[in-house]
Amino acid sequence: MTDRPAAPEPPARPPRWWGSVRARTTLASTLVVALALVAAGVAVLAVLQRNLVDSAGLQAEVAAREVATQVAVGTPFDQLDLPDEDDRPVQVVGADRTVLAVGDDLHHAPPLADFAHAPHRTGKSDDEHGDHGDDEGDAPARGSAAAHAAFRTLTLKLHDDHPDGQQFRVAGLLATAPNGQTVTIYAGSSLNTERQAVSGVRDAMLIGLPALLLVVAAVTWLVTRRALRPVEGIRAELAEITDGDLSRRVPQPASRDEVARLARTTNATLAALEQSVERQRQFVADASHELRSPIASLRTQLEVARAHPDLLELDGLIEDTVRLERVASDLLLLARLDAGEQPRAQRLDLAELVRDELAHRSGDRLPVAAALPDGAFPVHASRTQLARVLGNLLDNAQRHAGSAVRVAVGHDAAGAVALDVIDDGPGVPPADRERIFTRFIRLDDARTRDEGGAGLGLAIVRDLVHRHGGRIEVGDADGGGARFTVTLPGAARSTGHRP
Repeated sequence: MTDRPAAPEPPARPPRWWGSVRARTTLASTLVVALALVAAGVAVLAVLQRNLVDSAGLQAEVAAREVATQVAVGTPFDQLDLPDEDDRPVQVVGADRTVLAVGDDLHHAPPLADFAHAPHRTGKSDDEHGDHGDDEGDAPARGSAAAHAAFRTLTLKLHDDHPDGQQFRVAGLLATAPNGQTVTIYAGSSLNTERQAVSGVRDAMLIGLPALLLVVAAVTWLVTRRALRPVEGIRAELAEITDGDLSRRVPQPASRDEVARLARTTNATLAALEQSVERQRQFVADASHELRSPIASLRTQLEVARAHPDLLELDGLIEDTVRLERVASDLLLLARLDAGEQPRAQRLDLAELVRDELAHRSGDRLPVAAALPDGAFPVHASRTQLARVLGNLLDNAQRHAGSAVRVAVGHDAAGAVALDVIDDGPGVPPADRERIFTRFIRLDDARTRDEGGAGLGLAIVRDLVHRHGGRIEVGDADGGGARFTVTLPGAARSTGHRP
C-alpha cells in the first residue's frame, strides 16, 4: 500500500488592511471621537436654539410691557407708541377680539392669537414647541398690567417676501386701562436671527467635523505606529531566533511601558529556554556516553561468547545488563520528572517506610544501623518515590563508607520530618556539595564504572525531594564522613528526637 502524498499547504493570504491592530485602533478611536462630537454638537445646537428663543421671547415681553404701560396710564389706543420694525409686530386686542391697535405691518390682520385673552384662566399655556408661560389667574387691577406673560411660537405671514411666513416668538400680556377695559397685548420678536445662527453653527460643525476626524485618524495612526514599532522589532527578532540561535535577544526599548516589560519578559523567557535546551543537549550527550559503555561491553562479551562459547562469563553479562537497566530506569524517571509529573501523595509513616526498606535490602557491602525512635513521623508523599530517595542515599553511602552506614528519622526545630543518611567515608568537600546533585556528575575519586555509578542517583534524590516540598542538605557527620539530611513537611506533629 503506497502512501498518499501530503496535501500542499494553502498559500498564505495577504493581511487585510483592517486586520492590523493599528488599523483597528485608528478606526475605533475615530468612531468614538465622531460619536462624541456629534452628541456634543447636537447638545450645543439645542442649547443655542433654546437660548436664542428665550432671548427672542424676552424681547417680545419687553415690547409688550412697554405697550401695556402706556395702556395702563390711559393713553388712547390710536395714540399708542408701537414698534414699527418688521421683525417686532404688536397688536392690542380687546375682550371681544377686536383689534384696537396695531403696528404698520399688521394692518387689516386678524388677532394674532388668543392664548392670553381669557382674564380668569389659570395655569400655564404651552406653546407649539413645548414652551410655557404663566397666565394671570385674575384680571389685573385697573390701570395695571398682568404680572406674567404667556409665550408661543407662531408662524406669521406679514409680507409677500416670505410666502410661507416667518416664525415669531409672541408674548401675550393682559393690561387694564384706567376706565376698566381689559385688553390683550401681543408682541412678537422674529426668530430669523435664531434660525440663521443655528444654521450657521450647524454648517460650521458639518464642515469642520470631517477635517477634525481626519486629523484624529492621522494622529492615531502615527501614534499607534510609533507605539507598535518596538513590537514589530520584537516579532521580527523572534522570527529569526526560532531558526535556531537561542543566544540572541529581542531589542528592549528604553521606555518603561508595557512594550518594554514585554521585551524584558521575552528575553527572560529566551534565556530560560536557552538554558533548558543546553541542559537537554548536555543530558542527551551524557546519557549517550553512559549507555555506550555497558552496551559496548555487552556486545564485546556476546561476540567473544559466539566465537568461544567456553569463555562466556554470565556474571559479567548480568552485571552489565543490570547497570544498563538501572541507567535506563533513571533516565526514564528523570524524563517523567522533567515533564512535570507530580507524585501521588498519601499519608505514610516515614519511620515505618525506613524499616520496611531496610528489611528488603540485600547485597549491601556494609550493614545499615537504624536510629528509629518510638512514635509516628507522618508525611504526605509518594511511597514509591520516597523509597527511591532512601535507596539512592543508601547506595551512595555504601559506595563511599569506610565501615558504617546509619539511618535516622526525627523532627527538626521547625517540626518538619527529617531523614538522615550518614556514612564514615571521606565526606563531601564544601565546594562540591552543590555540584554532586548535578546530573552525570561524579567526583574524581568515584570515576570508575564500578565505584562511581552513572552520576544520576543524587540528582534524582534532589528532584524527588523538591517535588515533595522538601529540601536536601549535605554536611559533615560526627566523627567524619558525610551526612545527607532530607527534610519533608510533616503531616502532623509527633513526639520524637533527632539522634
